[in-house]
Amino acid sequence: MASPANIADEPLTPAGRLFLAPEMSTIIHCVLGVKDPIDIDAIKTTIKNSLMVKQPRFCSLLVRDGNGVEHWRRTEIDIDNHVILVDSTEIDDDDVDVEKAVNDYVADLSVSTPLSTDKPLWEIHIMAEKKCAILRIHHALGDGISLMSMLLASCRKLEDPEAVPRLVTGGGGGRRGGRKGKDWRSVLIEFLKMVFFSLVFCLEFVLRSLWVRDRKTVISGGDGVEQWPRKVATAKFSIEDMKMVKNAVANATINDVLFGVISAGLSRYLDHRSPNSLRDGQRLTGVAMVNLRQQPELQDLTEMTKGNSGSGWGNKFGMFLLPTYYYKGLEPLQYVKRAQPMTSRKKKSLEAHFSYLIGDLVMTWLGSKVATMLNYRIVCNTTFTISNVIGPKEEITIAGNPITYIRVNTSALPQAVVMHMVSYAGKADMQIMVAKDIIPDPEFLAKCFEDSLIEMKEAAAVPI
Repeated sequence: MASPANIADEPLTPAGRLFLAPEMSTIIHCVLGVKDPIDIDAIKTTIKNSLMVKQPRFCSLLVRDGNGVEHWRRTEIDIDNHVILVDSTEIDDDDVDVEKAVNDYVADLSVSTPLSTDKPLWEIHIMAEKKCAILRIHHALGDGISLMSMLLASCRKLEDPEAVPRLVTGGGGGRRGGRKGKDWRSVLIEFLKMVFFSLVFCLEFVLRSLWVRDRKTVISGGDGVEQWPRKVATAKFSIEDMKMVKNAVANATINDVLFGVISAGLSRYLDHRSPNSLRDGQRLTGVAMVNLRQQPELQDLTEMTKGNSGSGWGNKFGMFLLPTYYYKGLEPLQYVKRAQPMTSRKKKSLEAHFSYLIGDLVMTWLGSKVATMLNYRIVCNTTFTISNVIGPKEEITIAGNPITYIRVNTSALPQAVVMHMVSYAGKADMQIMVAKDIIPDPEFLAKCFEDSLIEMKEAAAVPI
């Protein structure tokens, strides 16, 4: 590594400054479960030899100049300062479920343990007795696609120990091509739809950042809730089940199925918590994260060692508002059928690109306080956040140890419900983080989502 003294400080990107603001400070927790006992020395060696410690953001300190402006300053990495061994021997695996023990630990980290600025903003907590490691990374360093690509660069395929796994997705979150073969009328109609939907959705986005908000329910968060204690539960899905439901609904995608499951699961949970308190069709708005890269992953992982320029590294995602609705007694597949047209319109619009651009412009021209305030209001005025990162389809290993699951969540937001789904080797695990004083039973909420997908699968299996 070059001497830090010979490398000039680098300014933070607008997104990096946003994620470092106290109101929006966000830490990503990536939980890796492994099959065999963890070899601590092997893990440290893997990290030392990985691209992670060569990526500029992972070997830079956060510093502030005399005017309080943040910069990245290169430094030497001491792996021992970043690897934290967690003593979990006091938890008896026969009495307490391992998954619950790990989820409880992550929930405590999300509100009580900020990352120290005395070292680069990442660390790895190893729960050897639970056969898992928790990678904590500040969101200012990068987004889900960046971090998943970096993780896979340190892994190998189980079937081919010399091969690096790849992300295989259908493309980025932006609008896709497909005009080949269309006449000018079809192209014009598509263009007019794009303009119309963009105007409508972007206007709604602006109003949400000012005063429009969801009606209050028993799962609503709000100003200050990000500081409340948390609980975490895991909803587990089969990708084959989701594909079966997708194939039963015309033009549906896996994301449509996920959004249908969210709507159905929340409806089921609200019926349990507050029966007859909501009117049919009441809106529960989510904030969905959308990858804006032209390529779905960092195609050349060695580019990660060269910083942001040209590599796709960093925070390159937009947001769109995800309207879901409470329904009582709706047929299972109807939730997906009602989600599909909405997501199709969202894809035709520039809402996600608008959110990214407007955030960048506000941060640049009006400063971090205004940008943070607007983003904070959007989160306060909605009910939940949802993201979906597609992981490797095949089983992989790290330091020669087979990975059994990959789960992701983030530190607390003002919402009472935050959900992050990651697919891996035919499974999809969704981490559900809740404010436990508002939602005391996230395990039941997770079951509501799981049961909703099962009912959709059963409905999809019935011949028409």
